[in-house]
Amino acid sequence: MEPLPHPQNLDDQIRLKAIIDTAIDGIITIDARGIIETVNPAAARIFGYLPEEVIGQNISMLMPEPDKSRHDQYMVNYYKTGEGQIIGKGREVVGQRKDGSVFPFLLSISEARLKDKVIFTGIVHDISQQKKAERAQRESENKINSIIEAAVDGIITIDPRGIMEMVNPSAARLFGYEAQELLGQNISMLMPEPDHSRHDAYMDHYHRTGQKKIIGIGREVSGLKKDGTVFPLYLSISEVQLEDRKVYTGFIHDITHQKMSEERLRRYAAELERSNGELQDFAYVSSHDLQEPLRKIQAFGDRLKNKEKDHLSAQGQDYIDRMLNAAVRMQNLINDLLTFSRVTTKSKPFEKVNLDVILQEVLSDLEITIEKTGTVIERTPLPVIEAEPTQIRQLFQNLISNAIKFRREEATPVIKITSRLVQRRAHLTSTPGDEHVEISIEDNGIGFDEKYLDRIFNIFQRLEGQKYEGSGIGLAICRKIATRHGGDITAQSKQGVGTRFIITLATKHLQE
Repeated sequence: MEPLPHPQNLDDQIRLKAIIDTAIDGIITIDARGIIETVNPAAARIFGYLPEEVIGQNISMLMPEPDKSRHDQYMVNYYKTGEGQIIGKGREVVGQRKDGSVFPFLLSISEARLKDKVIFTGIVHDISQQKKAERAQRESENKINSIIEAAVDGIITIDPRGIMEMVNPSAARLFGYEAQELLGQNISMLMPEPDHSRHDAYMDHYHRTGQKKIIGIGREVSGLKKDGTVFPLYLSISEVQLEDRKVYTGFIHDITHQKMSEERLRRYAAELERSNGELQDFAYVSSHDLQEPLRKIQAFGDRLKNKEKDHLSAQGQDYIDRMLNAAVRMQNLINDLLTFSRVTTKSKPFEKVNLDVILQEVLSDLEITIEKTGTVIERTPLPVIEAEPTQIRQLFQNLISNAIKFRREEATPVIKITSRLVQRRAHLTSTPGDEHVEISIEDNGIGFDEKYLDRIFNIFQRLEGQKYEGSGIGLAICRKIATRHGGDITAQSKQGVGTRFIITLATKHLQE
């Protein structure tokens, strides 16, 4: 008769059985041959069997191929060498359920040597849901990455120090880099001055004070390409708090074409506003009603002069000469109007023009007049811009001729020609029409009262009456040329002291 179990041992066994039976993870014991001896409810449930369906069977029944066929050999090798691939180690493996489906689980196996045999206990932790969640997360990440990779707009992520951690292809392409050239670099490398130098201080100020200048706010800024080109972009930045740090994501939308369209509309509106009145005047004075009578006056005047000369007194011949001279002046006036109208439509494509060369050619054309009047020309270098050379030549010709014409007899005429680059709006120098050259042509002539400033650029306006030759249309042509070149013209003057004309011309122009 066997001795009765010690009460303490019996309590331990009951407690142990209760723990095993209620465990969430599966617990399976096998003997040295791989035969299943015990299976707790969780293990049976995980594999889809009843306990009695697996007890006494080889553990390989719970394995898919190729592990199923290899298991017995694995046990043999373990006994021969003592080297186990999984015994004493936890690892991820694949199990096979009763219905044939396979699933991932974490398996840890321990070896226990009893009095008369060796048994192995496996702890089975089903990670199907975890793997499913991981797959879903990977899918989500892949989807997000695909969206980022394929996005038309640039997307850049930086850390709190401004170091770029992620750059999508559109952002790299937009700035003219390969993505690997940007990763690990400070975002300020993509900014022109003064933003380039200010960025680190801005980040530091934000971290200290929380005051936002651009984070969470969309605004227009300028970007700097690898080749040095500056371009306008719309930037919106979002701040994301991760577990241990913050990151900032910038969404970059190139607005070059938008700015070009705005510039085109701006020029069109300015041109339309200024030309409406002028075109009405031109249509009136150059109509058939003006030209037809003029042709008759000239025709009949010529007949009187040539055929009736002998029948006219000396005074009558003088009247006819005066009439014909007036008709010539009228014809010149009409020709000037036609010249004015031609400026309205750009006849030739804009090209790179060296303003210094154009100015030198104009001064050469006026050389005799300059020498005769003793005019002194003082000039500084002018830049190269995109322009229509014929119109720029006409602009310089008119203004310099005027400066010589309206000189003071008692003073040596001095004409100073200078230039400087200006911007209509800061930080958008790449927008066509935004960057201008400002040209100053200053004389020490008779000047005029600035209360007439609005009049002098209108056609037919002559402040000096008949004292000086001309139709009074030259400055109107100058303004039309400046407008066609994305700029304008104005003047500063004082009677008896001189006049300074200020012309602005865009350095770049829209491609038609």
